[in-house]
Amino acid sequence: MHDELLRIGALILIAGLLARGARRVGLPTVPCYMLAGILLGPGTPGPTLIEHPESLELFATLGLVLLLFHLGVEFPVEQVLGSGRRLFLAAACYIGLNVGAGFGFGLLLGWGLPEALVLAGALGISSSAIATKLLIELRRLTNAETPVILGIIVIEDLFLAFYLALLQPVLSDAGTPAEVATGIGTGFVFLLLLFALARYGARAVGALIGSREDELLAVLMVGLVALMAGLSSGMGVSDAIGALMIGLVVSRTSVRERVERLVLPLRDVFAAVFFVTFGLTIDVAGLAEVALPVAAAVLVTIATNSAAGLIAGRLYGFNQRAAANIGLTVLGRGEFSLILATLAMGAGLDPRIGSFVALYVLVLAVLSPLLASQSRHLARLIPDRLLTGGWRYVRGETMSTACTHLDRIDPDVRADTLACPACAEDGIDDWVQLRLCLTCGHVGCCDDSPGRHATAHFEATGHPVMESLAPGEDWRYCFVDRTLVREPLGRGPAHHGTG
Repeated sequence: MHDELLRIGALILIAGLLARGARRVGLPTVPCYMLAGILLGPGTPGPTLIEHPESLELFATLGLVLLLFHLGVEFPVEQVLGSGRRLFLAAACYIGLNVGAGFGFGLLLGWGLPEALVLAGALGISSSAIATKLLIELRRLTNAETPVILGIIVIEDLFLAFYLALLQPVLSDAGTPAEVATGIGTGFVFLLLLFALARYGARAVGALIGSREDELLAVLMVGLVALMAGLSSGMGVSDAIGALMIGLVVSRTSVRERVERLVLPLRDVFAAVFFVTFGLTIDVAGLAEVALPVAAAVLVTIATNSAAGLIAGRLYGFNQRAAANIGLTVLGRGEFSLILATLAMGAGLDPRIGSFVALYVLVLAVLSPLLASQSRHLARLIPDRLLTGGWRYVRGETMSTACTHLDRIDPDVRADTLACPACAEDGIDDWVQLRLCLTCGHVGCCDDSPGRHATAHFEATGHPVMESLAPGEDWRYCFVDRTLVREPLGRGPAHHGTG
C-alpha cells in the first residue's frame, strides 16, 4: 500500500508542477495533467509510476462526475432562457458547424459510425474553462462580443447533456434499431424526470442535503452526486448525465452558493486525477499513426470556428475584429473531449480514439491562446461585404464591480492629438482605437493594436483610468480594478475632445 501511495503522490505532484509551469506562460492546466500521465504511464518508454491505470478508475470516475456536477450547479438557466433568439441562433450555428464537421471527419477516417459520433462531440464542443481563461488574460471582458462568447459556451454545456443521452445507447453496444431507440428514449425520459425534479423538487433536495455545517453539507453533497451517477449508470444512461442533471437540481436550491464553493476544490483535485488517468491509458507509439489525421482535424476546427465567428458577428452587427475574436476564443478543446474519449474507450471502441483526442487536445491547447491573441491577423482577411453594421466595442457593463479610483481622474483633462504619438514615433500607423489617460491626458493605442501603448502607459505610470476616444464611444476602464467605470448617479459621461 505504501508503494502505491508513493507512486500516486509522485504522479499527482509532478502533474501539478507541470501545470504550475504552464500557467506561468499562459497555457491551460488540463493538457499538462494529461501529459504527466502520458510521460509516466505504461505506454511511454522510460520511468513508469503507474503500471495499471485501472487502479485509479474509481478516483477518475469521481473526478468525472464532480466535474459535470459543478457544471450543472453553476449553469445559469434563467440567463440562457432570457438571452434571446440571436444568441440561440449563433450557438446553434457554432455547434452545428463544428459537430457536423467532426462527424463528417470521423466518417472519412473510416473507423466506424460509433467512433464518428464520438469524434463529432470531441471536435465540436469547446472548453469553457480555456475560453473563459483567455477572456481574462487577454483583457477582453469588456468587449462587446464577450457576452456572445460566454453565451455560446453555456449553451454548449446544455447541448452536452443531450448529446451524452443520445450517445450512450451507441456506446452501450445496443444491437437492433429498436434497442437503440429504447436506449435513447430511456435517456431522454431520465433527463425529463430530472428537469421536473429541478423545477418542482429543488426545495426537497435542498432540505435533504442542507446543513449549517460545511463539513456535513460537503459529505451529503458528495453522497448525493455519487448516488445519482450510479443510478443513472444502472439505468443504462451515462453516469456523467446523472451528475450533470443533479447539479442542475442543486443549482435551484437555497444552498447553491455554498455547494458551489465547497465542490470547487474537490472538483479540481479529482478532475486532475481524471485527466492524469486518461493520459496513463495513452500509448505513445499510437500517436504517430494519428498525427496526420490530427493535423487535418485541427485545420478543420480552425476553419469551422472562424466561420461560426463570422456568422455570429453578422448576426450581432460586429466588425471583423469581433468576429475573429469570437471564433478563435472558443477554439480550445479540453475536458469535454477527454470525457467523450474516455467513455468511448470504456465501451471498447477503436483504441485509436484515445491517442487521436489526446494529441488533438494537446495541439489546440498550444494553438488556441496563440491564435486568440493574434486575432487581428484573421480580421484583416475578412472582406467588408461579409459583415454589416458598425463597430460597437462596449455596449454596456459586463462586470459588476465599481472602480475605486475616481479620485485619480482630472475633470479638465483633454486629448491634444488624434493619433498615437508612440506609434507615430515607431513608424506604425495601423493602430485600431485610441485611449485617453484621465489622469495626465496621455493618448495611446488600445490592446488590439500592435503597440498596446495605453496599457504600457498604465504599467509605466500607474494612472488607473482611461477613456475611449473612438467616435461614438464614451466608456471608461480602470486598469487596476479591471472594470468599466460607473458614472455617479445623475451625471452623464464626460466627453474629452481635443482642446
